[in-house]
Amino acid sequence: MVYVHVPFCGSFCTYCGFYSETMASAGNCIGPYCRALEGEIRLRKDEILGADSPDTLYIGGGTPSVLPPDCIGSIAEALYAVRGRAGYEEFTVEVNPEDIAEKGLPYVRALAAAGVDRISMGVQSLDDNVLKWMNRRHDAATARRAYRILREAGISNISLDLIFGISSMPDRIWLSSLKEAADGLGTGFPPEHISAYQLSVEPGSVLGQLVSSGKYAEASDVCCSRQYDMLCGFLAEAGYRHYEISNFALPGHEARHNSGYWTHSPYVGLGPAAHSFSLSGRRRSWNVSSLSGYLAASSERPDLLPDGAPVFSGGHEILTDRQLAMEKIMLGLRTDTGVDEGYLRENTRAGAVDRALESGSLCRSRSCLRIPEVRFFVSDNIIAELF
Repeated sequence: MVYVHVPFCGSFCTYCGFYSETMASAGNCIGPYCRALEGEIRLRKDEILGADSPDTLYIGGGTPSVLPPDCIGSIAEALYAVRGRAGYEEFTVEVNPEDIAEKGLPYVRALAAAGVDRISMGVQSLDDNVLKWMNRRHDAATARRAYRILREAGISNISLDLIFGISSMPDRIWLSSLKEAADGLGTGFPPEHISAYQLSVEPGSVLGQLVSSGKYAEASDVCCSRQYDMLCGFLAEAGYRHYEISNFALPGHEARHNSGYWTHSPYVGLGPAAHSFSLSGRRRSWNVSSLSGYLAASSERPDLLPDGAPVFSGGHEILTDRQLAMEKIMLGLRTDTGVDEGYLRENTRAGAVDRALESGSLCRSRSCLRIPEVRFFVSDNIIAELF
């Protein structure tokens, strides 16, 4: 699994806390960023070859679609030089609707020519008032146009992102966006995948500042739970498998890359602020979380630091056996597959599993135990009780 972080955005969304720079302030850094990234790929060749299950490539951000196609192509070619073009069974790129609508068919076809076979598009809502509050750069009409362009370009695996749990968004608006998204934004060709996330207050985000100043009141748990139930019920009727708490797929279109995270597979993160995980070494590491620091590191030393960490490193930690077990259980219980019953009993509090089974917080699925869908919304509480 390889993740590439693109630290550029056209503007900052109200809710976002991920590291990125606006194109206005960092647009002239795109070329140096791509060259630094290619250098990191060469430097970490052995790690990339070792993170081969599943063999997936995911370019996220930020907003990767602000990059010119030749930049994404050069990143892909640098990775193909390590593993070969046929070495990646899924290649996803995140895009925003306004970029696809503006750049059109030639851009999407260039992505496909670079090997991209899956697109994840951040629609978030199909209500213009909600989009304006989020400070998104697109409106609903632009999202519809972008979806049609993706289909016309031959992209046959599309995931749409949606957000619920906004205090100013009535249930009818949420349901309307949900229905239109599942219908393929009016095309009648449903997206193969839908990810839906509850609005969260991230440190450093504009939303975090609004909450702190009392200018925004978060939606109640009752509201969020109700909208989550609407999501689960509607997408089940539409034929989607609810295979992870926030993710729904038509049969056979589950995200291979993200599924690798939930099964605790090793991954390599490339680019500013990207994280990596080595299961064999029980090591989690992260790159320096600034574009200027990343570019400086790439130009100063094309080797390793004295402690053996990659030159781009912002730090690392070695996980204990206990931490690894907790992570594996926490991630596994987010899915409809669950966790092996023996492993769960071995690594949780005595009697906790039996109590959860008796209360209905866990149920059996073959040799595994899982959280039933009707309890997914309170999964954090259930997992906490186990430990």
